[in-house]
Amino acid sequence: MDIVHERSVGMDISKRDAKVCLRVPGKVRGQFTSTVTTWGATTNQILALRTFLEEQNVTVVVMESTSDYWKPFYYLLEGSLPLMLVNAKHAKNLPGRKTDVSDAAWLAQLGAHGLLRASFVPPEPIRELRDLTRARAVTVQDRTRELHRLEKFLESTGIKLSGVVSELTGVSSKAMLEALIMGERDPQVLAQFARASMRSKIPELTEALTGMFGNHHAFMVRIHLDRIDQLDQTIKDFTKRVETMIEPFRAAREALITIPGVSSLVADVIIAETGADMSVFPTSAHLASWAGVCPGSNESAGRIKSTKIMPGNKYLKAALGIAAMSASRSKNTYLSVKYRRIAGRRGRVKAIVAIEHVILTATWHMLANGEIYQDPGADYYLKRDPEQAKSRAIRQLKTLGYEVSITPAAA
Repeated sequence: MDIVHERSVGMDISKRDAKVCLRVPGKVRGQFTSTVTTWGATTNQILALRTFLEEQNVTVVVMESTSDYWKPFYYLLEGSLPLMLVNAKHAKNLPGRKTDVSDAAWLAQLGAHGLLRASFVPPEPIRELRDLTRARAVTVQDRTRELHRLEKFLESTGIKLSGVVSELTGVSSKAMLEALIMGERDPQVLAQFARASMRSKIPELTEALTGMFGNHHAFMVRIHLDRIDQLDQTIKDFTKRVETMIEPFRAAREALITIPGVSSLVADVIIAETGADMSVFPTSAHLASWAGVCPGSNESAGRIKSTKIMPGNKYLKAALGIAAMSASRSKNTYLSVKYRRIAGRRGRVKAIVAIEHVILTATWHMLANGEIYQDPGADYYLKRDPEQAKSRAIRQLKTLGYEVSITPAAA
């Protein structure tokens, strides 16, 4: 097997240290020697490792993406050494006598022969933006969970407010909860806190607010509401910071939100996760494969075993899922028509994945070539093959019992 890198390094990283295997040519032509050393995971130790590897004139340094332990090594070594971060699944060692030392030697050997693909690690500005968007997404999830806890707790009091209002933290419902906490127990008085269109539901609110609410319940609801308010403020702080960090990529975001279903929040995630630099992905298919929104490839002996989608970037997939669901509900757009066509044949889940793929493909072309999104329109499939559309319509009318004759319209 050909040697691509004569001086390669493999690193097996753990929380406390890293096993580093240096593979260099031996005294006999065609032979190589491997030396494994252990280096601590502290900053000073990593800097010393960097100096050592620079002196060895290595041409590739391979490390596995193990949890978050690879980050201090990668961030301190990047710029000085030719790094390659690889997926642990792609560099899986043979079972048997598996140790950290053998893993490091295996990585060095695979790197020397060029058998590994580097994972995408964005530059520092994108990493900072990614930290913000991911933290915001997690905080939104925490807020949703806290709302669920509040709703479940209210069940123990007999208060069925969530059965009447759509949002427990809305203006009307929050005013009622605050009144309950302050000691008001009369359902009719509580229902009068309804605002705007909610006042039409005062009879239902009166019934829903009849319960066994006591001082203990008031304490618990106060804690839940305060926690939700804190999370709301945290989300606002993250969003404000994102608006500052997104400034160099504002043109890209403005372009992305022209895609049906893609909001500014979704566009922020797309930019943070992909880096807005499509030169990393040779084609739109590479981007879709990396994101995990295309059929998998698992074929052996001419038999296709599975085509289910592969694991991908979960934050990007979550944002694309929101965009796809929104696009499927849009009116008079190509994406909504495509969704209905696929959902009718293969189900809603696969239709959503297909729309995610279309959105990501459009994203690649827009960011790679500077193209502007132009919706093909709801009549795209009619215009693409008008004869087929005409034949389908005639068949459907005949199935309903109609005699059909076609007369071309006057020009």
